[in-house]
Amino acid sequence: MHVRAGVAGAAGTAPAEQTTTTTTKPPEPFSLALTPKDKAAEVEPGQPVTVQVSGGVLTDVKVTNEAGKVVKGALSTDGRTWTSAEPLGYGKTYVTKATGKDAEGKPTTSTATFTTAQPARTSTLSMNPLDGQTVGVGQPLAFYFSTNIRDKAAAEKALKITAQPATEGAFYWFDDSTVMWRPKDYWKSGTKVTIDARIYGKHFGNGTFGAEDRKAVITIGDAVVMKADGKSHKMTVTINGKVAKTIPISMGKPGHETPVGTYVVMSEHTNYTMDSSTYGVPTDAAEGYRTTVEVATRMSNSGIFYHPLPGRSATRAGATSATGA
Repeated sequence: MHVRAGVAGAAGTAPAEQTTTTTTKPPEPFSLALTPKDKAAEVEPGQPVTVQVSGGVLTDVKVTNEAGKVVKGALSTDGRTWTSAEPLGYGKTYVTKATGKDAEGKPTTSTATFTTAQPARTSTLSMNPLDGQTVGVGQPLAFYFSTNIRDKAAAEKALKITAQPATEGAFYWFDDSTVMWRPKDYWKSGTKVTIDARIYGKHFGNGTFGAEDRKAVITIGDAVVMKADGKSHKMTVTINGKVAKTIPISMGKPGHETPVGTYVVMSEHTNYTMDSSTYGVPTDAAEGYRTTVEVATRMSNSGIFYHPLPGRSATRAGATSATGA
């Protein structure tokens, strides 16, 4: 006799039944989230009003001010988020009324009343470069606030900089009202830079709020780079990586040599007067001077210029750096 072990369904025995169970995921609970919340005070007018729904979709959202004016806004494509599309006013009261429906179509309405901040002061913003300008590959982006800024992180967050192609860079504060953004390396020629300074209604600390948004789109031009050698007293000019010219230079006089560093052309002038009295040295002093040069290129606010030697033509003269803006 042969015995076969482990065989299911022996003679006279019915095979075991198999059952499958499934669980239905419960519907997502319905909820409405309004930002700012009800009774919120000192709200930053530059921050968006939002309404978000869970477990359903939004069917109607209105934000109105004291005069009944409706704030513009937009609903996301999935119908779950509404965001205001225009800034609020200072020192005003607003009411948000939002209605949504759950998965079964049941509607729910929620409201929130809030007030915006009244600034102790507002800060305007000046920028350099300006919209539409073409600048060099070493150009920093300069931002000048009209007041001191306490919350510098908030200010930097409001200054949105987008470059195509993407460019790495960082902010640096020269003082409490002036901040620069510099690329880590030289800009790439042809880069398009969009500066979107969304400062309106943003709180920068100590009751200071942004006064008005600013925007600029600039273009990075040819890579014109001049390398000056203080030992050989020569300067090599390259344009887009190719040597264009070598120029003899003086690099200043003994005791007033041009400091080593990287400079950016700030402005260009013709028939410019160099005057030592502008930095405290009388023109009739032993170290004083007042002279006019044919061309002067500013490289710093401290008075460093690239210019032809006095009495020499800009097209054939050597150059020196002079102090006296």
